[in-house]
Order: sequence, then structure tokens, then C-alpha cells
Amino acid sequence: MTSQNETLFRPFRIGTLELKNRIVMAPMTRNAAPDGIPGPANAAYYRKRAEGQVGLILSEGTVVERPASRNEPHVPFFFGEAALAGWKSVIDAVHAAGGRMGPQIWHTGSTRGGSGWEPDAPVESPSGLLAPGKPRGRVMSEEDIADTVAAFARAAADARRLGFDTVEIHGAHGYLIDQFFWSGTNQRSDAYGGATIAERSRFAAEIVAAVRAAVGPDFPVILRVSQWKQQDYGARLATSPDEMASWLVPLVEAGANVLHCSQRRFWEPEFPEIDGEEGLNLAGWAKKLTGAATISVGSVGLSGEFLAAFGGENSRSVGIEGLIRRMERDEFDLIAVGRALISDADWVKKVREGAQEQLQGFNPASLAELV
Repeated sequence: MTSQNETLFRPFRIGTLELKNRIVMAPMTRNAAPDGIPGPANAAYYRKRAEGQVGLILSEGTVVERPASRNEPHVPFFFGEAALAGWKSVIDAVHAAGGRMGPQIWHTGSTRGGSGWEPDAPVESPSGLLAPGKPRGRVMSEEDIADTVAAFARAAADARRLGFDTVEIHGAHGYLIDQFFWSGTNQRSDAYGGATIAERSRFAAEIVAAVRAAVGPDFPVILRVSQWKQQDYGARLATSPDEMASWLVPLVEAGANVLHCSQRRFWEPEFPEIDGEEGLNLAGWAKKLTGAATISVGSVGLSGEFLAAFGGENSRSVGIEGLIRRMERDEFDLIAVGRALISDADWVKKVREGAQEQLQGFNPASLAELV
């Protein structure tokens, strides 16, 4: 380990979770669990990242027990005897390699997957909308909402029972929980809607509180949040620190003790009009406003060429040095790495050894199989 990158390899502890470094494998949908059941290939995939010295592995989104809770045919379940047995094999393999892991529990709401597959039940969402002005599926009743809250709590309880080290609730990127946050898709007139982000956060707060009750006081609960949506990259739930506090503080008070703050590029400031172009990013502001631990994520390890293909004008990339500067000032606590770890299971090990020249760039062909 070089002195330059030692800040990435400090241990971290929260509740019952102890990590050997600050690097997290971000959840990434692989759509590679036939019939929703993880098998030996899934266990080997995650075990390789544990062997590669990832501090904390977060699974791909794995869905709770609701009709039409997934938007692709091979997204894994986190319910049912067979699927849970598969996840038990996954966590046992990760622990055998010295790793730590949590499942990301998920409901995709009214979103569509990229393959065109359709579930065999109507999709559900706050107001029967995929995006502003785009109807899809049905409006959730209060009974649907209560059943969904209970499904998240059951999944979290199962995660702890199976031996996972933490659990992450997916509340970002335009999926179900985020559809409640977003005024463009939540037009309800009952207690789960409202003009403010604080009012529209009630559904998420109930899920977080139910999950906390299911796992006990010391088991870490992570909540993933974002401003951007797959339906609208420019969407913003909070346009000021005060508005962000009204959104996130109640969720931390409900029981989320880690906020996983997703932005498309981690180096971009959240409120540059306040603290400039080198100001705090989304995770930095979330930590400052709530006092919770935060995970930052967004294009870590991706080249400028790759970003230019997918990101338009602001496509510069920031190397490991830029990340380390932010972590040295404790802007956020952990950093998640996504696509770079799909192509290079040893990405963390190479960074620790200072062998950046050996890092493999992300290759989209890697998405075709679990390797």
C-alpha cells in the first residue's frame, strides 16, 4: 500500500459492521438469476470480489415479495425458500473469502427494463405513472403500501437471519420508493403525497422504520438515494440544503444510519452556488446535514473516453488522486465502485498495491456474463 492511497484503506466500523477498507462494491443489476434464484455462478461472482479485497459488497437489486416487483425476468428474489437458500450460499462464500456483504432490497415500481420483458401482474406506483405525464400500471392503495412496507421488513429480517452483515434499501434512480419522493410521479392527495419532499417521504420513512424494527438497533441499515432518475437525469428532489435536510433527516431519524448517495459523477458539487466548483458532493452534503455516515458513488474508475460516450458535455474523469483528496477531508466515509469492478475483480487489490497501470478499463462485453 502506498502512502498516497492509505486513506482508502483505513478500517471503518458502524454498529455490528467492521470493514477493512473504505471501498464498497456498488449494486449493479446483472439479471443473471434464472427463476429469481441465485446459484453457484452468482456465489462465485461475489466471492471473487471478496477475494479481490472489496471492503463491503452490496448485491445487485434483489426484489421484495410483491407482484411485479421486478422489471427483468432474471432479477433475483429475496423471498421464498429456494431464493433465500441461494442467498445463504452467496453470503457463506463471501464470508469464507473474508468479505462483508449486504443485499440491496428493491421494488422497481412502474419502471421498464431494457429487454422489453413484462411481468405477469400489473405494475404499481404512487400514482400510476412511469414519469411525469406518462401513465403506466396502477395506483397503489393504502393496503398495497402497508403490504409493501411489511415485505421490505421481512426481507431485511431474512438478511440478518441468513448471516448478511448489513442491508441496503434502494430508494433511488426512479424506482418505487423514489417514485414516492418525486413530485413528477407522486400526485397523491392522501398522507403519502404532498407538495413538499418531506411529505412525500412518508412511505420511505415507514419502510426504514419497519426495517429497523426487524433487524434490531445495532444492525446497519443503508438507504440509497439520488437526485437523478433513469427517467430524467436532470431531476432534483432538493434544490437547497434546507430542502435536502427536510428530505433526509427524517429518514435517518427513522433508522437509516448510512446514506448511499448516488450521483452520476462523484466529483461534481451538489450546490456549487454555495461552496463553489470544488464544493461538497451529494454524499458530503448528506453527511453534513444529517450526521449519518455516507457512501459516495458515481463513475469511479471510469475513463474520460467512456464518460464521453454516455455523458455529453461534462465528460472529464477524475483519477484516484481526486477521490483521495475528498476522502482525506472526510467529506464522506465510504466510496462505492460500480462498473470498474465488473470487468476487474482485483480492482481494489491493484489500487492498494499502487498498481494503477494494471487496472482494466470497463468493458461493456463483461455485462454478458458473470465473471
